[in-house]
Amino acid sequence: MQPSLEQVHDYAATHPIQFTPGIIELVDALHKRGTDVYLVSGGFRPLILPIAKILGISKSRVYANEILFKSDGSYAGFDINELTSDSGSKNVGKAGVCGLLKKQYHYNQLVMVGDGATDAEACPPADIFIGFGGNQVRPNVQEQADWYVYDFKTLIHELPCDD
Repeated sequence: MQPSLEQVHDYAATHPIQFTPGIIELVDALHKRGTDVYLVSGGFRPLILPIAKILGISKSRVYANEILFKSDGSYAGFDINELTSDSGSKNVGKAGVCGLLKKQYHYNQLVMVGDGATDAEACPPADIFIGFGGNQVRPNVQEQADWYVYDFKTLIHELPCDD
């Protein structure tokens, strides 16, 4: 895929964001608890940032691939310096992001939630991997997960209350 800048903008304009039921409530509940929430994606930043905005996640907490364009708006490649531009080792991809976050912010417990193999490979350095099967069940992800859920309501109900 080598989209032009115009194609990226057209795609974003013609494909409304569709959230999995419960994700907005989950992120809101985490924010209310003071939990830092990040979006870590192998997708492209221009398509991920609108999602982050709706979820109330700042740009600085989004890790995604950056598409590079020539001055005429044609595709020039993607930024290979982004951790998410590669996968397969603990130093790059989602695992690299988790390692960086733990090192920078000294998190005692970092939890990765995801539905794919690159999410699973982020644990470790993530301390826990929660597999998500609400959109698609992937047996290899199920097998690697510390906990596997089929909806975000389950996670919301399991959050400890400070009351």
